[in-house]
Amino acid sequence: MVPSAPADKESSYQLIRRLVTEYGAKHWKSYATAFFFMAISAGGTAAIAYLMGTIVNKAYVDRSFHAIVVIGLFTIVIFCARGAATYFQAVILSRVGNAIIAENQRKLFDRLMNQNLAFFAERHSSEFLHRLSTGAVSAMQVLNLLITAVGRDFLSLVGLATVMVIQDPVMSISAAIIAPPALWMIRKLVRRVKLVAKAQFTGGTRLFETMHETVQGIRIVKAFTLEDRLRKRYYDNVATVENEANKMARVSNRSSPMMEALAGVAIAMGVIYGGYRTIEMNATPGEFFSFITAFLLAYEPAKRLARLNIELNAGLIGVRQLFDIIDAPSTEPADSDKPKLVMARGQVEFRDVWFSYREKEPVLRGLSLTAEAGQMTALVGPSGGGKSTILNSILRLYEPQSGTITIDGENIADVSRHSLRQQIAYVGQDVFLFHGTIRDNIAFGKDAATEDEIIAAAKAANAHDFIVSFPNGYDTHTGEQGLQLSGGQRQRIAVARALIRDARLILLDEATAALDSESERLVQDAITHLTQGRTTIVIAHRLHTVAHADRIFVIEDGVVAESGRHDELLRNRGRYASFYRLQLQAQEFPGAPAAAE
Repeated sequence: MVPSAPADKESSYQLIRRLVTEYGAKHWKSYATAFFFMAISAGGTAAIAYLMGTIVNKAYVDRSFHAIVVIGLFTIVIFCARGAATYFQAVILSRVGNAIIAENQRKLFDRLMNQNLAFFAERHSSEFLHRLSTGAVSAMQVLNLLITAVGRDFLSLVGLATVMVIQDPVMSISAAIIAPPALWMIRKLVRRVKLVAKAQFTGGTRLFETMHETVQGIRIVKAFTLEDRLRKRYYDNVATVENEANKMARVSNRSSPMMEALAGVAIAMGVIYGGYRTIEMNATPGEFFSFITAFLLAYEPAKRLARLNIELNAGLIGVRQLFDIIDAPSTEPADSDKPKLVMARGQVEFRDVWFSYREKEPVLRGLSLTAEAGQMTALVGPSGGGKSTILNSILRLYEPQSGTITIDGENIADVSRHSLRQQIAYVGQDVFLFHGTIRDNIAFGKDAATEDEIIAAAKAANAHDFIVSFPNGYDTHTGEQGLQLSGGQRQRIAVARALIRDARLILLDEATAALDSESERLVQDAITHLTQGRTTIVIAHRLHTVAHADRIFVIEDGVVAESGRHDELLRNRGRYASFYRLQLQAQEFPGAPAAAE
């Protein structure tokens, strides 16, 4: 179910109704069982209050020891029943709550998997972690608040109020004086609670951001001595969250003094009136004692019900943050119903492709080029010219605004993304390794990869020797983002991951740009194995690495400035020759400016 309005525009009632219909209805049997046990517990509480009056009368009026013994044994049964009921309702609610949390975590992750890169570029990664942890739990907490408010507090209050009315209807009226002023105060506090809870969530997100960036960029933090600066930023965020938490404590508990005062007034009136009836009107002391017991037991559930609106609105802030992501339209919707791509040769063609990340700022401006099947096609040119965008467009990480991209004559927009990406192997400059072992990271390239395939891919990528030199070999953990390995080692594992895929189309995005000469030689040799007999599109910064390419395209300002083989382009004395001369000059005279990327 997707609401007609964004979650942050929905009222509290709409959000609660949505939680009940989407999650509560799904687990209604479990909630009904928990409600049944809560009713037993509430009935037991009311029975205890009623029995207190009988005990007093039997002891001080009738002076019947036998009756006291019977009531005492019955009291044991009531308390045992209450204990068992409380246990079972708590376990049931916990199991349902855990199921709801797990369901929301899956929903959020699934929704993220259906978004393109632009969706993630607009948000900080830590925001998703905060929404995942806070929002999923908030949905469970709100539903549990509703169930316990009705099943535990409301039923307990009804049972105890019944005892009070039975014992003395007139005296019961004094208890009702708390309700109107309490409701008026709670209504005033709800709006303030919403604002503070939202600020709390925002502050918590910034806290996550600072921690995440510090851990991810710890090398830069150390290299640039940013410890004090980031420590100040983190401390400021902590102070903000602490301040908002203190505000929430003040606001949410602001009703307590008046509630206590009102309760004191009501109890005093009940005591005075009850004492008068007992002393002056010869009422039994048991009625008075039972009434006071019921009234005191009813105070806590009544106070919790009065605060329910405050707690619900605080919890709904997290629910809104969760639903904002779950309800976000898929920027990469499922297209499994589309036909699968059949890649026989691997020829890639761009025809008048236009693309822009931001409106009126085109990156590709009617780009047209062809990467021939089984050949290496190199893309060179200055940074920002559109080279990486070309690879992103082939992978359909972004969709062009106009024009067509075809593989073997078939428009890739007409086939499923999954079938397209399964037939492409990608190696980037910034290698990402997942947390796990080297074996795991290589095996990510192919479903159900065998041990022999993993080792063969590692050998072809010149990675096997350094892997087996580790004490744990292929079971060596890479660390977060592969930080336990050198740049050259990470790059060769990435090549092995691409090799094991055995794809017809290879995309290389400056795969050796950040490596030293020795690592570059090893990775370049591995890439030779990878690209042999396959269609390869490579982005190159170091032009000597693509001098052997079958065709080189110079991409500048989103169009093909010139194209040809290495020798041809040098003879033409155009942009490529200019880049090449600058690189030679930079190598011969290190102080000279290098060619643009």
